[in-house]
Amino acid sequence: MKTHARAVVIGGGVVGCSVLYHLTRMGWTDVVLVERSELTSGSTWHAAGGFHTLNADTNMAALQGYTIRLYRELEEISGQSCGLHHVGGLTLAGSPERMDFLKAERAKHRYMGLDTEIVGPDDIARLSPITNTEGVLGALYDPLDGHLDPAGTTHAYARAARMNGAEIVLRNPVVETRRANGQWHVVTRDGTIVAEHLVNAAGLWAREVGEMAGVALPLHPMEHQYLVTEDIPEVYEHGSELPHVMDPEGESYLRQEGRGLVIGFYEQRCDPWGVDGTPAEFGHELLPDNLERIGDALEFAFRRYPVLSRAGIKQVINGPFTFAPDGNPLVGPVPGLVNYWCACAVMAGFSQGGGVGLTLAEWMVGGEPSRDVFAMDVARFGDFATRPWTREKVRENYQRRFSISYPNEELPVGRPLNTTPAYGIWKARRAVFGSGYGLEHVNYFAGEGEPLYETPSFRRSNAFDAIGGECRAVRTAVGINEIHNFAKYEIQGPGAAAWLDRLMAGRVPAVGRISLAPMLSRAGRIIGDFTLSRLDDERFQVTASYGAQAFHQRWFQQHLPDDGSVSVRNRSLELLGFQIAGPNARTLLSRLTTADVSAEAFPFLAVKPMEVGLCQARVQRVTYTGDLGYEIYVPAAQQLMLYRALEEAGTDLGLAPFGMRAMMSLRLEKSFGSWLREFRPDFVPAETLVDRFVAYDKPVDFIGRDEAAAARGGEAARTQQVFVVDASDADAFGDEPLWHDGRVVGYVTSGGYAHHAGASVAIAILPAKLAVPGLEVDIEILGEKRRARMIDEPLFDPRALRMRG
Repeated sequence: MKTHARAVVIGGGVVGCSVLYHLTRMGWTDVVLVERSELTSGSTWHAAGGFHTLNADTNMAALQGYTIRLYRELEEISGQSCGLHHVGGLTLAGSPERMDFLKAERAKHRYMGLDTEIVGPDDIARLSPITNTEGVLGALYDPLDGHLDPAGTTHAYARAARMNGAEIVLRNPVVETRRANGQWHVVTRDGTIVAEHLVNAAGLWAREVGEMAGVALPLHPMEHQYLVTEDIPEVYEHGSELPHVMDPEGESYLRQEGRGLVIGFYEQRCDPWGVDGTPAEFGHELLPDNLERIGDALEFAFRRYPVLSRAGIKQVINGPFTFAPDGNPLVGPVPGLVNYWCACAVMAGFSQGGGVGLTLAEWMVGGEPSRDVFAMDVARFGDFATRPWTREKVRENYQRRFSISYPNEELPVGRPLNTTPAYGIWKARRAVFGSGYGLEHVNYFAGEGEPLYETPSFRRSNAFDAIGGECRAVRTAVGINEIHNFAKYEIQGPGAAAWLDRLMAGRVPAVGRISLAPMLSRAGRIIGDFTLSRLDDERFQVTASYGAQAFHQRWFQQHLPDDGSVSVRNRSLELLGFQIAGPNARTLLSRLTTADVSAEAFPFLAVKPMEVGLCQARVQRVTYTGDLGYEIYVPAAQQLMLYRALEEAGTDLGLAPFGMRAMMSLRLEKSFGSWLREFRPDFVPAETLVDRFVAYDKPVDFIGRDEAAAARGGEAARTQQVFVVDASDADAFGDEPLWHDGRVVGYVTSGGYAHHAGASVAIAILPAKLAVPGLEVDIEILGEKRRARMIDEPLFDPRALRMRG
């Protein structure tokens, strides 16, 4: 075994072998994989081996498509068969809501290059004669779906990696990892390897391997059970291999296995496994059968596939798989550790393993992945994801494996976890809450007699009228909204200004002023959308998305100077307060302070300390609503005092609370983009609405400058534009395709209903050469093409007279 290597991969399942192969494919040949037992030990060896492209996140779906297409190439390179069966797959819909979901997914696939289609009951019966289509409205058919040999595929990755120079060491458990002298020391039973990079791909043991480095990874194993039947004549006499069938109503998946069938279940009565940790000696073994747990699902399956009721059971497979709280993998550099990489919780290893390996290798070798992978970035979770919270969210996700993913749905388990002092005020006012990054926030306020629950839907929900009322209150009087959804960082030190100038693509403001600044990756792509407030010569408040805290702090830490001239402190829950917005906002603020808040004394994009009521506050003249507005920050302990002062002073001004649903509606009619929708690592600034905030001409060579400037100077091939849509009872939300002259030319990044303007709005990305004022396109919403017209100025206050006045 080598004693030194560029990278060590811990774990010999399909994911670890994929990472190893992709590293060698990108030129890193001095790499070692260490496996505690044999390749495929853990979860890989007992996997059902199915693969599919369906995923609610488009980039995840694209990476799953990459994984599936990779297998043929892998067989040719390695000479090892993957045992591929491209039989196609059907995802059934037994309700109108499920059909809406499948139509939305099919629409996404149009611009992703995935060749899926919606089929009816007759087509289902033709493709899969063993499926009873009673009650089935249709299905999504994907010709790429299929299954493979888990062991053969894992060994194909391993053989291809070895051919490229990698070393694989078996039967050698890792007992310690430690950081010393700028290197990782991977201590195994048979010796120590010193490496620049360490990859935790330890599968069922990822928690334990993480703990060796002081990392608590948010994942947990779940028992998962599937059955293998004996021979069934209707199967082996069919003449060709049957397609996969996923039956969400029955919470099951089914495929052919030789002359019989395999059927697996994601049952409601599910069991977390290894609550106290994965036993060190666990390996090529199964868990005891528990057929009682799947009794109801099996009864449903007998009705859906009548042949099952006449088939004997050859084998019951019950084994553990690891899941993250939201079901997506945990991939990327672990925040707080140098060159410690994660490739864990890949529960769908044969759908996602290739994409995970590619992504991590790109990140390690090139500095960043080639697409937006926030949906599986380990930094999408923070310290709020404790072990008990993770366990319960994993259980919830497992139970929802085949549930519809609605754009407006809020899941209940593990809530409320974190709240602000104002939580009780909002609850008393009939708030309907959402949750993000472990923190409760108000989505909207339900009217008297209305349920304190928003019905999940692809169409306009029961919250529609309430949200409209909140929007009108902001536009006609003054609204109040909590500002805890902003992450807040205090950046200070003698080098703070120069550091921010290098880190941010926008201008660093003067003392007492605010600037809006994107943050770019080395490739010039958008990785942050920030507000910079300069408090004095050496101190700044920097705000951004609350849900991106670990993601952004990782970048900050990676780029901090070694001389200690800059410090970064996360004050997200220390500084709280409210924003007030609307035509009466200035009057309200003036009633509570002796400071001059006139437009001349306190102009747009200004920040200053002032007394507000009994609080010493920090007030910023900026608002995401696009109206006249202010953000008022106070210590968290004074938030209730601040609210009482604002409430008392604002009663006769029409002060009314509004939630995040209204905020999103208000920003759409101002043509404001949103983080991870318009502003995300898939785009360079020249393609987006944020380009005007990039200071290409500033003297500082900021990160990503040359790459971003090259895209701009060459006239970006794509552009984001705003459209008014002739919608019915469903608005665009995101990822709907744009049609022009009979072909798909782009897709929606975000959308919704602009209540004050009375229009359905969509922001979309499309070829720049098409983007002329008045352009008309069709946007496919739930299978229907709706006419949309491009606009060249915001629907509300196009000259920003209210916002700046």
